[in-house]
Amino acid sequence: MKKTLNVSLVLLVFGLFCSSGCESLQSFLPWAEQVEPQQPEKFFWDKDHEPIGIAPITTVPAPAEGPVVIKPKKLLVLGDTGTRVISMTYPWPEFGIIRLDKTVPKEAELNRTFDYFIIITNLTETMLTDIVVNEELSDNFKFTRANPAARKDVNKLMWEINSLGPKASKRITISGVPTNADPLEHCTTVEIPIIPVCAAIRIVQPRLELMRSAPTEVLLCEPIPVIFVVTNSGTGSAKAVTIVEALPVGLRTIDGKSKLVLDVGTLPEGQSRQFSAELRASRTGKYVSKAVARSITGLSAESAETTTIVSLPVLTIDNKGPRQAYLGRIITYEITVANRSDVPAKNTVIEDSIPEGITSIEASEGAKLSGSKLIWELGTLAPGTYKNVRVSYMPTEAGTLTNSATVTAYCSEAATASVETLVTGISAVSLEVVDIVDPVRIGTRTTYLISVTNQGSAAATNIRIVCILENNVQYVSSAGATAGSIEGQIVKFFPLSSLEPKAKAVWRVVVAAVKPGDVRFKVVLNVDQLTRPVEETESTHLYE
Repeated sequence: MKKTLNVSLVLLVFGLFCSSGCESLQSFLPWAEQVEPQQPEKFFWDKDHEPIGIAPITTVPAPAEGPVVIKPKKLLVLGDTGTRVISMTYPWPEFGIIRLDKTVPKEAELNRTFDYFIIITNLTETMLTDIVVNEELSDNFKFTRANPAARKDVNKLMWEINSLGPKASKRITISGVPTNADPLEHCTTVEIPIIPVCAAIRIVQPRLELMRSAPTEVLLCEPIPVIFVVTNSGTGSAKAVTIVEALPVGLRTIDGKSKLVLDVGTLPEGQSRQFSAELRASRTGKYVSKAVARSITGLSAESAETTTIVSLPVLTIDNKGPRQAYLGRIITYEITVANRSDVPAKNTVIEDSIPEGITSIEASEGAKLSGSKLIWELGTLAPGTYKNVRVSYMPTEAGTLTNSATVTAYCSEAATASVETLVTGISAVSLEVVDIVDPVRIGTRTTYLISVTNQGSAAATNIRIVCILENNVQYVSSAGATAGSIEGQIVKFFPLSSLEPKAKAVWRVVVAAVKPGDVRFKVVLNVDQLTRPVEETESTHLYE
């Protein structure tokens, strides 16, 4: 402690001489004659422990009997990142030998360990020895450890620094726990001389609260809007807060995730923040969910459970019509739609596709023509109710006529019902036989003209013509729609495969008159559409 005593003596003598009215320091401290009072360039350090310029500190000389006591005019707080740095230069700012930098948090959480730091720096170009650092602790601070280890006496810690090299620094770390909510005030003193540096630490206890709200009922096609409100109802800031919700099976975020995570960040005391999100349900049902808010220091809060029921309108459609019909006759279809769910089906619409090959359309009240569809706008169809509509078509051609009707509603799956009707025509063939020359002189010829006409709406198929000659005539030739052949007095033509509606087929048979008399030329017609043959006879008079 020799250097300590020497420095103390110099300060004491300096105080005595000045108090007795000395004019200068030159008579006692010859080396001081070249020292001019001036503002210090750098006395305090910033948060990175780099020296910075500050305003001068006013000093008050100590009484003649005591050591020099330095009372700072203002302690500089550096930075604003959750900590504060308090600096002091010993023995006084104008002639710095040792600088003390004390770094403490602005806030500490009740019953949670925190650290603060003291750095002692040699400002001179020479070795300093026998430095003593004292730290007075608050009663509501439970000391746990220090690095380097300190000598402890009740609420006081002491470190003896035997030597500190030129411009060298010594770092001291102190750890402990606040035991009640009273502010902490720890004072540090450095012997040479003893000048305390005190810092107040506010004890805080943040507290989180979380509220979750969601609609009680939605339709399956609609998003589920969810609102979260997180509040810090305690003291101090809650840091790195997140809201997490593990979604029940069947619910997903808009981007398809099964967990919703919201970043709140730092939440100051007394403040609330609101967040919103949208969820999607993959199926109908009842969904019960809640969320949790957590901070990086372990604070947590659960929201109350909320229940959302997801529903879907269910529509059915029935389409009734004939399975078979004939050309030229009206075909009617009756369409029935029903709501089989427990929720209303909004904007219910029936669409009936108009088939091809029809000439006229008749529909029940409310139908609107839109392009190739008939549309009925039914509005809202209440749960358990149904609606009927009708439509009639006149087919123009044979074949399969398909009537397809679809019902849709808001947020409902479409339902479709179709009916196929086989449209057929009726083949109505007529047979006509005439002789070109009548009467016919023996030795001359006459021609019989055979005409078959389809007067129906469907094709006649497999048309077969047979002609029967009496003995008074002799077969000469035959021609027409198909070739013919003679067997005795019977002429047979090859079958005609098809005769379309309104079409006509003609055959000719030439005969010679060989014997006078009143003869008959008989023609027999058979087609697939007839169960009995059609017969026609032409009379011809033969003479000498």
